[in-house]
This record gives sequence, C-alpha cells and structure tokens, in this order.
Amino acid sequence: MEVEGKIKMIGETQTFGSNGFRKREVVVTTEEQYPQHIMVEFIQDKTDLLNNYQVGQPVKIGINLRGREWVNPQGETKYFNSIQGWRIENLQAGNAAPGQTPPPADQFEPAQDLKDEDYDDLPF
Repeated sequence: MEVEGKIKMIGETQTFGSNGFRKREVVVTTEEQYPQHIMVEFIQDKTDLLNNYQVGQPVKIGINLRGREWVNPQGETKYFNSIQGWRIENLQAGNAAPGQTPPPADQFEPAQDLKDEDYDDLPF
C-alpha cells in the first residue's frame, strides 16, 4: 500500500530498550478534498531513509499496516494498529536520480529484420 502527500513533520530518531530499538515518525498530509494527516513510523535501519527529506516535500511512502493484541493486567484484550513505512520516494519534479528514468521511445531505432515467426514465440 502507499500514501502520498506533503511532509508536515519529521521527528527525531528515538531509541528504546537495551537492544537499541529505533523508531522515527513522519506525518504526511494528503492532498484531497478532506486532507488527512497520516503518521507513518519507520523502524530500525529504515529510520535513515528520512535523512534526506524535509518539511513541505511531496512524497510517496510504501506502507504496511500492522496490528497487535495486548492483554492488560485486568485480563481485558486491547488491539492497536500502526502504519509502518518501508520506502519513501520524492515526488518533486526534476529531482529524479540520473539513470532512473528510461529514455524516450523515439530514441530507439525501429527493428527492421522481423519475421512472421518472431511474433509467436511466447510459451502461452
């Protein structure tokens, strides 16, 4: 799944526990009739993905929905959801990394040596 919008806030990396669990949160505001402020958390080594981003940038974030169950000391079961990011992409025009966009189709020469049998070589 993906969420698109402009970065509203990027939090600092937080470290928890003796094993050094890391978490960093980003809030993205969607651009629709009723904009939503979606908080996405990046964990462990994925926290570094946010280093090159800043507030106001339009982005697309690859997300996974996570859910957990917890039973409190009184025996009541509670459920919690989180949105976990695993990829982030800059959507600003002109900021694509070189070599990531294919050349226009008119830069390729058309094939001249095709035979009728070349068209039906697929196994299905």
